[in-house]
Amino acid sequence: MSTTTPDNSQPAARVKRRTFLGGVAGAGAAGLAGLSLLTAPSAATAPTAPAIPGTDTDPLDLLKRMLSFDTQNFGSGANTRTHAEMLQEVWTRAGVPVEIIDTPQPNNVHLIARIPGTGQAEPLLLLGHSDVVPVELENWTADPFGGEIRNGEIYGRGALDMKGANAASIAALLRHLSEGARFDRDIIVLTDCDEEAGSFGSRWLAANYWDKLDAGSVLTEGGWFLAQDDGTTPMLISATRQDKVYFNIDLTARGTATHSSKPLEDAAIVTLARAVARLGDWQAPVYLTDVTREYFRALSRATKDHRFAQALRRMLDARNPHTLERWAQLVIAKSPYPALHSALLRTTHAFVIENAGYKENVIPSSAQARLNCRAVPGGQKPREFLAQVRRQLARSDAEVTIAAPEGVSEEEYLATLDETWATPPADIDTDLFSALTAAAKETYPGARFTPALFEAGTSLAPWRSRGIPGYGVYPYVLSKDQLIGMHGNDERIFTEALVQGTDYMYSVFSRFRV
Repeated sequence: MSTTTPDNSQPAARVKRRTFLGGVAGAGAAGLAGLSLLTAPSAATAPTAPAIPGTDTDPLDLLKRMLSFDTQNFGSGANTRTHAEMLQEVWTRAGVPVEIIDTPQPNNVHLIARIPGTGQAEPLLLLGHSDVVPVELENWTADPFGGEIRNGEIYGRGALDMKGANAASIAALLRHLSEGARFDRDIIVLTDCDEEAGSFGSRWLAANYWDKLDAGSVLTEGGWFLAQDDGTTPMLISATRQDKVYFNIDLTARGTATHSSKPLEDAAIVTLARAVARLGDWQAPVYLTDVTREYFRALSRATKDHRFAQALRRMLDARNPHTLERWAQLVIAKSPYPALHSALLRTTHAFVIENAGYKENVIPSSAQARLNCRAVPGGQKPREFLAQVRRQLARSDAEVTIAAPEGVSEEEYLATLDETWATPPADIDTDLFSALTAAAKETYPGARFTPALFEAGTSLAPWRSRGIPGYGVYPYVLSKDQLIGMHGNDERIFTEALVQGTDYMYSVFSRFRV
């Protein structure tokens, strides 16, 4: 799940796509079409079932192998080659055409596998990233790259985000292939790099190899599978159809630089600390949109906690901002996943980086903190949130600026964010979304299914900008503590949940068998 500022630029004109009807729209990069097996028309002959090793169709074994590769991304890409070469061998054993795409950064590579279908429908693209965020090794109780299983949970950086999801999807597809399955469309499996940070992620790949990625729909990370209060019983299965809008704000304080033996009242670090403390105690207002209303309505019907359900209903029925805020506070207090549900209700701001000082006997002249912000599409605009932050700090000496790309003015960047904020959610009247829905009912019969908003971001921008619907799922039921472990310490998921999530993905893909 990306932690970097996305390039929110979009083509001047969007390409309107008919969902799963007709042939593939030709938008390939010049000179590349037809040069690879991965872009050739699908063959019509029925395949012979390959002899796929059981270890490759076992999601737990596959995940252990994925976790063993250190693909930490410290901000400028990761070494993903050995991880890609392992998956290349997996696909090759299954008889699936596969290739590694090198980027200008050595050993920072993409992997594309393409399962040929009958061509009756436009291709489905599975988008999963191979890079992971760095670890604080001293704060882990397990080897982040060891795949240790303890008390029914598998530990490792990427177990949740998102090597676990990759393992479930790939194992499910290989299971179909081992049965001699044939799909009504090509299924493209992209395991990309630079999702967490870097210059050569999905945008670079789409700009240079679009003919290998052109699809009728995309499935990536996103929707959460939530549990009842016991932390394991499936409660709500969601598939995201929209991401929050990503942007950063910088707080800068300035003061007199001097010898540390003579502190002054205008110390930059003190001024910054006061501004951070003020914003740390403040939250943006609650906004409900059509997407989040549908999600919270489904949640109210899914939970077995009657007081939580009542709070959700009262929040949805609120008729003024004051009442909405009051019931939203109770919803968060009663929620088994309070951080998630708070994030779905408002623009969030998280303090992620702080810089000040360079020597212990010098009081520095400046100090800076970065806030990573995520706005609800259709809710509060980023420009409105920025204005609110400035009002909150009006009596502070801290300067508030939006972190616009180099050479882009504040107003130009806010206009770009306005456009992203206004992007509609993906259409759910598609056969991929229908498959996600039907598979949830089959695999998790006691839970509810709902479309949702993703509180974070994905690599879907190149497809969304072309009008191609994209959705997200993390296909395993998670506890609150496991959800908090995402990008944190002791990241882990339940092994049984991974197996059941693989069954879910198998059910999704079964809808496309012929």
